[in-house]
Amino acid sequence: MNSYPKLSIAPMLDWTTPECRRLHRLFNPDALLYTEMIATGAIIYGERDRYLKNYSLDKTVLQLGGGNPDELARAVNLAQNHGFTEINLNAGCPSDRVQHNEIGAILMKNPKKICTCLTAMQRESSVPITLKHRLGVDEQNERQVIDFIDEILQSSPCRTFIIHARKAWLNGLNPKENREIPPLNYDLVYEVKERFPAARVIINGGINTMSDSQKHLQYTDGVMIGRACYQNPYLIAELAELENKKCPSKLEILQKITALLMQILEDGELIASYTRHLLNLFDGIAGAKKYRRILSEEARDKKADIAIWKKALAAVNINM
Repeated sequence: MNSYPKLSIAPMLDWTTPECRRLHRLFNPDALLYTEMIATGAIIYGERDRYLKNYSLDKTVLQLGGGNPDELARAVNLAQNHGFTEINLNAGCPSDRVQHNEIGAILMKNPKKICTCLTAMQRESSVPITLKHRLGVDEQNERQVIDFIDEILQSSPCRTFIIHARKAWLNGLNPKENREIPPLNYDLVYEVKERFPAARVIINGGINTMSDSQKHLQYTDGVMIGRACYQNPYLIAELAELENKKCPSKLEILQKITALLMQILEDGELIASYTRHLLNLFDGIAGAKKYRRILSEEARDKKADIAIWKKALAAVNINM
């Protein structure tokens, strides 16, 4: 338990791309990074190499969206040689599209099915299979999460639970509202850890700061943060202190980013695939608006090179 990362960066659609994760690793070598939720069909029938691209990063989790045990097992099998350290099943996404395919949060209504899925996945996996979920859905009493986790522990190989400390309403609230309107119940997540001390419990939802994280770590094994870290990437670096590591300076990180961008340009990649994840790096600093404009407009040119990145940095008085 002690060697498991205390910080996880949440899976976020269209944000935690391979390029984004490659950048986030520069901010913090110890954080556990999650892919976007990837549907099993995309891996089995789609552009598999694009979806499973991982740049051989360690401490990276593949999150799958699926509800068919055979398809989940097949997707896990196909992902085995891509360097992921865990594979996670999503049972927390409340979007209409996901519900229609009977995956995501709607799975919480059928824990036996989840157990079957997790077991099928683990049979094909050389790394641990984990579960991300809510406290419940719709009219379920939040406290049902105790029995839910007990059943998962009794009937599947899963031992790690990433718990978004809210219910999800599958009808009446959109995904954004489901992240904000249902009240947080951190105490119930703490109780889960107390009742199942051998399970690994990661808490998610409404965590935005170092002090938030430190408080939760008194009661849980780790914290998962999403938008707060994406919108302020330097927070990822600051949270290195959770592992008793020194927070690198912003200049140190910028030097690493510059070196990476030069490398990817040599490899024929587009700089915008990376810089779009750095737009908020200087929020609140003089010149930040100009920095964002340069990256938003000029870096999108397919011919954009490292000079565009250096021009953006110059707008906030940093010369590389």
